[in-house]
Amino acid sequence: MSTPAIGVIFHPKFPLETLAEFARRAEAAGFDELWLWDDCFLPGAFTSTALALASTQRIKVGIGLLPATAHNALFAAMEITTLSRIFPDRLLPGFGHGVERWMQQIGAAPKSTIKALEETVTVVRALLGGETISMQGEQIRFDNVRMNIVPERVPPLYVGAIREKTLRLAGRLGDGTILTALASPTYVRWAREHIAIGMAEAGRNHNRLAVYLDTKVSADGTSARKAMRKVLVSGLRWADVQLKALGIDEEAQALVRDYGVRDAADRIPDAWVDALSAAGTPEQAAASIGRLAEAGADSIILQPLDGDPACLDEYIQLLMPLLKPQS
Repeated sequence: MSTPAIGVIFHPKFPLETLAEFARRAEAAGFDELWLWDDCFLPGAFTSTALALASTQRIKVGIGLLPATAHNALFAAMEITTLSRIFPDRLLPGFGHGVERWMQQIGAAPKSTIKALEETVTVVRALLGGETISMQGEQIRFDNVRMNIVPERVPPLYVGAIREKTLRLAGRLGDGTILTALASPTYVRWAREHIAIGMAEAGRNHNRLAVYLDTKVSADGTSARKAMRKVLVSGLRWADVQLKALGIDEEAQALVRDYGVRDAADRIPDAWVDALSAAGTPEQAAASIGRLAEAGADSIILQPLDGDPACLDEYIQLLMPLLKPQS
């Protein structure tokens, strides 16, 4: 088992004014990657990425993820080119479907989410490679479009995926795949199988798997696991694919249905907490991270609990000495 990269998310609910210092502290603590979101109605990912890169020297910065229907492929390629030329080998851009209700709200819902994502990733890669594109697709309608300046080294393009079809698409088209939080080791292995199918179809031999992981640590572990249960209970209502992989989907639905969201949180079994997150003492959290690495995660991205600015301090003081003892 190779040692995975360790990343951290700058949650979009954190004050934007703290981003530069957050990035510098993450880099100084030994994090390999910093990941940003491109959520609707919050500060933009491309400009935030530029700030994070300019504020640091080494750490790679990922965008997970850019909604394919909200970004014109040419303009996405233009932004990626700028960042890649100024900060070579440090950008990790990712594309995905976006949140369905937001895409509908802003008039960017496609006829086919799979087709829109496939066309966008394919065309962005071609543009970054200096190709001229003419196509009349469902999402992209280009007439003799070509970049005048391209990156000297094209960055890896990631695809965010949850279900089988998109995981296989990620294998066919992506240099990497992003899995959202609540990805247990069992789910990671299942996802890897579908990514491998897509890779085989396209004759590709490499796909780097980045896994988001809800993470909360405390010295005694008790408070961290209590806080995590409150986060996990909301995920039990939407993470059907991840829960099915563990064989707990029906039990999870029944738990929320019978007790309600508030009371169900305290009844989440310890085994679910350990499988779906990294929570508790530093040793408990490190063990969960280790299990994801064994399952095939190449990059494990610690996700602070919703808007909790204390998480970075906890990661640096309590967890990173175990994950990066030489840093």
